[in-house]
Amino acid sequence: MEILLAEDDDGVAGALVEVLYDHGHVTRRVTRGRDVLTYHRSSDLLLLDLGLPDVDGLEVLRRLRAVSDLSVVVLTARGDERSVVRGLRLGADDYLVKPVRLTELLARIEAVTRRTAAQVPRAARTVRVGDVEIALDARQVRVDGTEVELTAKEFDVLAVLARRAGTAVSREQVLDEVWGDAYHAVSRSLDVHLTQLRAKLGRPELLTTIRGFGFRLGD
Repeated sequence: MEILLAEDDDGVAGALVEVLYDHGHVTRRVTRGRDVLTYHRSSDLLLLDLGLPDVDGLEVLRRLRAVSDLSVVVLTARGDERSVVRGLRLGADDYLVKPVRLTELLARIEAVTRRTAAQVPRAARTVRVGDVEIALDARQVRVDGTEVELTAKEFDVLAVLARRAGTAVSREQVLDEVWGDAYHAVSRSLDVHLTQLRAKLGRPELLTTIRGFGFRLGD
């Protein structure tokens, strides 16, 4: 797996990277919370320390959950009940208190990975909303049987919404998946691309803006 390790202690990070490498995992180590929000999209699982120097780990987890379902194992020295409960309620898949046996950590990672794999359905390759057909792999869009030419970014925005057709998708999630950064990307670009999408598809009623949250494709 590609594991993202958020840990500012060099000694702890070195030991974790070594044992993960020995068990076949590729690890990217970061020391700041904002780096988690930058690199999470290329990872399969996040090991998250809560005592990060720039942003508290629980706040990092909250922001991450707004845009991603990435598996998260909290690995921290905070063992008080309040922190544990809050971490799990914010969406951590597991919570381990340091010091932890490395064999137990590996077992917990495997367990979280198995649960996640069992819960994720295979993504639809073609999505139909009304008379709009979106072929995700072929990157083609047809409206009433006629192909519509979209730019690469226009298709990327449409694809994010199409994969969750009928479901409200936050503005941050679209920015994160298309531009790779939910909190630093220029959101005005998203509005321009959505305006162009509505015009090209000719079905403005299918692409709804949800004030204060995001967007929805279809009912």
